[in-house]
Amino acid sequence: MPDYAHPDVLVSTDWVLENLNNPKVKFVEIDVDTKQYDVGHVPGAIGFNWQTQLQDQVSRDIISRGDFEKLMGGAGITPQHTVVVYGDNNNWFAAYGFWLMKYYGHADVRMMNGGRSKWLNEANKPLSPDKPAVTAATYAVGQVHPELRARVPEVLEVATGKTKNLVDVRSPDEFTGKVIAPPGMSETAQRAGHVPGAKSIPWSKTVNQDGTFKTADELHKLYFVEAGLSEAKPTICYCRIGERSSHSWFVLKYLLGQKDCKNYDGSWTEYGNLVGVPIEKNV
Repeated sequence: MPDYAHPDVLVSTDWVLENLNNPKVKFVEIDVDTKQYDVGHVPGAIGFNWQTQLQDQVSRDIISRGDFEKLMGGAGITPQHTVVVYGDNNNWFAAYGFWLMKYYGHADVRMMNGGRSKWLNEANKPLSPDKPAVTAATYAVGQVHPELRARVPEVLEVATGKTKNLVDVRSPDEFTGKVIAPPGMSETAQRAGHVPGAKSIPWSKTVNQDGTFKTADELHKLYFVEAGLSEAKPTICYCRIGERSSHSWFVLKYLLGQKDCKNYDGSWTEYGNLVGVPIEKNV
């Protein structure tokens, strides 16, 4: 099998180092806890908080088109910029930011392979505690891409027998229903288990020890040989709160070239709280 389907969406830490002063590139660190960003980050990188800046705090939804335009423009980003995202937790939240930017039609978004941890572990990579001086820009969304997002009715189609791939990227214990949330995280759903028809393919199987993505051959084997997904069917990914599923969505759509692939960002926090929907448990 050849290299990734869209190799241009991944950049190495060395590429980032070489482009720190490139005016056409904007670097964005996206974390669940921005205290790490405040301590030190890629020089010149802008910091986005996943919870407070990329989500509507009232409706538990993605930010609106207008708020997205304000966020990007306020960070000095225009639609013409190349945006490189990276972050904590193996790029989970960076992947969510990538997905959101693609949803709102940003043309050139890329991800730093290995994320924040890989940058920190390389001796020649500088860190800066300074927030960059930003000149606000005008950002106007062109075409929105709702086809990248799955909602409850589409997930229920899979649960009741329609032919789509449904990928549960959570841990095996979350999938079986042994736990509702990973250790150390608060429970966000009333019930444990998984959506009927879902395949358990944990996000962690897609990365190497240093957080970089596995090869195209390894990823293809994971999804289409070992897990038995159909390459011809549309695919939906979900997790607990939509960030790990964004990571697997990125793998399937951009590294393996699945054309019809969606992120169900409502994920188990939404599905596990719905009244009357079908749920399977294996414990």
